[in-house]
Amino acid sequence: MQAYCMKCKTKREMNNPESVTMKNGRPATKGICPTCGTKMFKIGKT
Repeated sequence: MQAYCMKCKTKREMNNPESVTMKNGRPATKGICPTCGTKMFKIGKT
């Protein structure tokens, strides 16, 4: 799954994508940027 990396300022494929549910009940996916190692987060489909 692709997400926007705030550090690299580009869309990249996530490493270790993990489905999570936010406090308000919406689904989200979190992972790690393969280039810089920053946490990535995408709200919506998991």
